[in-house]
Amino acid sequence: MLETDEGIEGVGIGSHQDIDRLFPAIEGEDPRAVTALYDRMLARVFKAGHSGATFGGIGTLDAALWDLKAKLAGEPLWRLLGARDRFVSGYASGLDIALDDDQLATWYRAMGDRGFTSGKLKGGRDLDGDIRRLGIVADALSGNRVTPAVMLDANESWNLKQAVRYVTAIERYRDLTWIEEPLRRWDAAGHARLGTAIRAAVATGENLTGLEQFAPLFDRGAVDIVQVGCVWGVTHFLRVAYAAHSRDLPISPVGLTANPAVAHAAAAVPNHLSAEVQDLGSPFGVSVEQEFIDGGVVLGDLPGNGITIDEDAIITNQLMVNGAVSEGPHVRSPRAGLHLVADAPTDMVVR
Repeated sequence: MLETDEGIEGVGIGSHQDIDRLFPAIEGEDPRAVTALYDRMLARVFKAGHSGATFGGIGTLDAALWDLKAKLAGEPLWRLLGARDRFVSGYASGLDIALDDDQLATWYRAMGDRGFTSGKLKGGRDLDGDIRRLGIVADALSGNRVTPAVMLDANESWNLKQAVRYVTAIERYRDLTWIEEPLRRWDAAGHARLGTAIRAAVATGENLTGLEQFAPLFDRGAVDIVQVGCVWGVTHFLRVAYAAHSRDLPISPVGLTANPAVAHAAAAVPNHLSAEVQDLGSPFGVSVEQEFIDGGVVLGDLPGNGITIDEDAIITNQLMVNGAVSEGPHVRSPRAGLHLVADAPTDMVVR
């Protein structure tokens, strides 16, 4: 949370990495100069580099600056950025590795009731299970009288030939809209070769920390759906979106549920395709002025990005969540891409 000398507060949600090192780049500056301050933060960490978690710290401060700028203008961020419509189309994404088949169907049916017609499954390690579960997702979303779009997120689990074999096998049974992060994020040559070998679109980019990291993917025609992580802030999203637009590519933000600032930015760019909606709530002590209806996000009218923080409630409850768990999409699987045979299905226990 940033505060001006006039007592106006700007809120950004994300990493706090290197905040102390980055803050001097914006301290005492006019918060309306957001993009210039963004570049000052990049310059502040020039020698050590801005990639990784440090880029998350830049993104958090950047989101808070945009919130301040919109509040100072007395407008919701989507309007300040030039959007005509407050609606942002989305797709359902249950982060569903730990859900059994019944729970999977229940979750996606609930999203279907909210008008969502597309959904993304986590997978890549159990071919038969993924084919079955993609069918469950499609069936659960089919109540809206359309053929649902289904996507698979492999979280960089494969090498090139594994990706070709796996996706080709799925496509014998299911029309796959896109395959997400099939290879390591920097493998532009591999993504380009994969794109010519399968029917599904190749989606990647959420873990790239800086516009410059997209250049190899663009230059090789290696990406069909350009993705941006919402935790990297508004300015990064806008710069990547316009770079993608110059190549007639769509943009799709990842993980906007608790980072609505990027949803406001998505409403304002000409090439937004669909945004990942992971749940319908918000973190404890955080309220967000937005609704999930008609298969997307309806943004509110509050000046800024619509986030309100109840600091007293957070302090009172002393709730802390650590995302660095031992398993899950935040931690790469042991020997990912180095298996000859897919993992056998296991009974999954959530503790």
